[in-house]
Amino acid sequence: MYLEPRLGPQLRSLLESADFLHMLTDALGSPLNLVVPDQIAENLARFRSVYREHHLSGQVYYAHKANRSSALLRRLAATDAGVDVASLGELQHALGAGFTPDRITATGPKNPEFLWLAARTGVTVSVDGGSELDQLAALVRAHRLSPVRILLRLSGFEASGVKVLSRPSRFGTPVPELDLLLKAVERHAGAVDLTGVAYHLDTTGVAEKATALEGCLEALEVCRSRGLRPRAVDIGGGFGVNYLADGEQWERYTTELTSAVLGRRPPLAWGGHGYGLRNEAGTLRGALGLYPAHRPVAGARYLDELLMQPAASLGGRPLAALLLEHLYDLYTEPGRALLDQCGITVAKVLEVRSPDTGAELLVRLALKANDVALEEHGVLMDPVVIPRSDTGPRTDGGEPVGVYLFGNLCLETDMITRRTVFLPRRPAPGDLMVFANTAGYAMDFHATRAQLQPVAHKAAVWQDGDAWRWCPDDQYWPITLPGEPH
Repeated sequence: MYLEPRLGPQLRSLLESADFLHMLTDALGSPLNLVVPDQIAENLARFRSVYREHHLSGQVYYAHKANRSSALLRRLAATDAGVDVASLGELQHALGAGFTPDRITATGPKNPEFLWLAARTGVTVSVDGGSELDQLAALVRAHRLSPVRILLRLSGFEASGVKVLSRPSRFGTPVPELDLLLKAVERHAGAVDLTGVAYHLDTTGVAEKATALEGCLEALEVCRSRGLRPRAVDIGGGFGVNYLADGEQWERYTTELTSAVLGRRPPLAWGGHGYGLRNEAGTLRGALGLYPAHRPVAGARYLDELLMQPAASLGGRPLAALLLEHLYDLYTEPGRALLDQCGITVAKVLEVRSPDTGAELLVRLALKANDVALEEHGVLMDPVVIPRSDTGPRTDGGEPVGVYLFGNLCLETDMITRRTVFLPRRPAPGDLMVFANTAGYAMDFHATRAQLQPVAHKAAVWQDGDAWRWCPDDQYWPITLPGEPH
């Protein structure tokens, strides 16, 4: 019942460098986050290739909220990418990392300080509603600032023909209220400059995103009919990541989980946890609350598939063709997808014990559940065990074992994995447990200093020939060439 993580060439090489990983963990402590800045540049290039294939112009904005790393941000600043910031601190971080205001867009909930700095520096602001637009315009006028470029974020799109379910969102203005929002734009003509429209959808469904993009194209036509000159559509993020190496493993696991919930096989999770599924008198109820961890079409390939979707209300032509025909710029905001294969979280094994003969082992790690919040996001995949080479030969054999992974907090709920994790062999104290591909949201989005336990140190690593080099995350700058001392 393995769920083997998908490893790209750089992460695979890093995990094969056992002495390097043990050296870093001994020096910097456990838990430890390692990021691979060069990988994020490779991921950006894949998104850019989709733009080129469809002959589209526009910008790829990295969703900063997915990771706090300075190294990753600075590496992107050395490319032609943009950055999407969702707080005052993120905006300050982006400016300090080398992004110029024309490469920054501000989204998310905004306090007055965030709006002021955005307006003062001249970044593009994605406006969620009329009140935010009024507040922004008032700041511009009060401080005699130049007009601010804005995007109008919309929600509540409806498809023509077949009904496409669109879940409600607290972000954006419902499309039926577009007229009121445009009146506000016209009222604040001297303070704001309408650049385009946008949407934010928390879904993996291509059909729902295609409906929203089609609705945005229609909204742009409404804007142009009123004499406005928008030129871009921002389709947000949500392009996904393929976390697992083997789709058959994923299908088998979810099938067996269903059987376990129905009592047809032993439980696969602590306390019979069903990940949203439940057994009601022999009938399966609920919905599986897991991220689709095996996704062959993800990242840049997902964007390509979205752009090829036909626009039913606009003659059935592909969405990419309509963007090109109207010379609209395409903005995207990938976070998780740009961070694919960009980092790992390393934890030291502190204790291995068996509560009962034949039962799953209890493995305690030197980290908290929030330090590697894969379960928080419903992402299931196996960790990789890196044994110590200086502890002598193992006497426990090499038989596969089932384990539960616990954290170092004095809480019953501090479980790194609720599910039984199957490992090729029994781990031992001093081994490292490596969680792959954690840079997107799982690494530090939920990290806290609960019970005065440390938050993971973060280091940037890069390949120099056959060797791996490192430095503290905040000391990384992309100013050296391969082979030069950093």
